[in-house]
Amino acid sequence: QVQLVESGGGLVQPGGSLGLSCAASGSTFSINVMAWYRQAPGKQRELVAGLSRGGSTRYADSVKGRFAISRDNAKNTAYLQMNSLEPEDTAVYYCNAVTTDGVRYWGQGTQVTVSS
Repeated sequence: QVQLVESGGGLVQPGGSLGLSCAASGSTFSINVMAWYRQAPGKQRELVAGLSRGGSTRYADSVKGRFAISRDNAKNTAYLQMNSLEPEDTAVYYCNAVTTDGVRYWGQGTQVTVSS
């Protein structure tokens, strides 16, 4: 079992920056990919960014060049740095971990609101 706890959400003005953190605990040795998803009201949950243990990254086209995912394996923590935020980035952001045998775990989510 893996437990994920997100932190760092909040309200930010358009053009601003915000950083999210996701602390993993439990069977962290089994985690391969850590990722961030988001879900806006009335929309499906979508992948924002993912990072494998080997360093491969994947970003949604809408966030390329603005968001950066990173992870500290020693601290079992993943991060999402979000810059040049737009109102369209408003959503609940979820941390996701995928183990080496394909099991997925989710955090509880953290609200990000981009508004003036």
